[in-house]
Amino acid sequence: MSLTLEIEDQRWRRPRGLTARLKKAVRAALAEAGGDDAADLTVLLTTDKRVKTLNHDFRSKDKPTNVLSFPSEEEGYLGDIAIAYGVTAKEAKAEGKTLIDHTTHLTVHGVLHLLGYDHVTPRLAKVMEPMETRILATLKIADPYETK
Repeated sequence: MSLTLEIEDQRWRRPRGLTARLKKAVRAALAEAGGDDAADLTVLLTTDKRVKTLNHDFRSKDKPTNVLSFPSEEEGYLGDIAIAYGVTAKEAKAEGKTLIDHTTHLTVHGVLHLLGYDHVTPRLAKVMEPMETRILATLKIADPYETK
């Protein structure tokens, strides 16, 4: 597995150990979901503005979101994931999570989307969300879907 990590928003450079954690997250997601562990992918750590533009251009939604996934049809290349700093930091704070833990969850979530998993219906979510929970448990991150 080759992970290309592109950092456009310099605020992403602050959390110590983020790069190593995201690499572990990608490996864990590929292992759990049966993905090709030789596949390449890119994670773009960027601004809300950039994610808003991508969301508008590719999903016709004129707002930023936390994570977007763009599966590839190229052999050996899984695709691209974009994560917005502002939205992610705000969600982490509101949910009482560390920025690294929340970003790790969004990375796992994005990898599963690249592998074809989705959560747009309750039936699909019953497959994807427990898978995320299992992956995150291997990384010692609490269940993000557990209601408090």
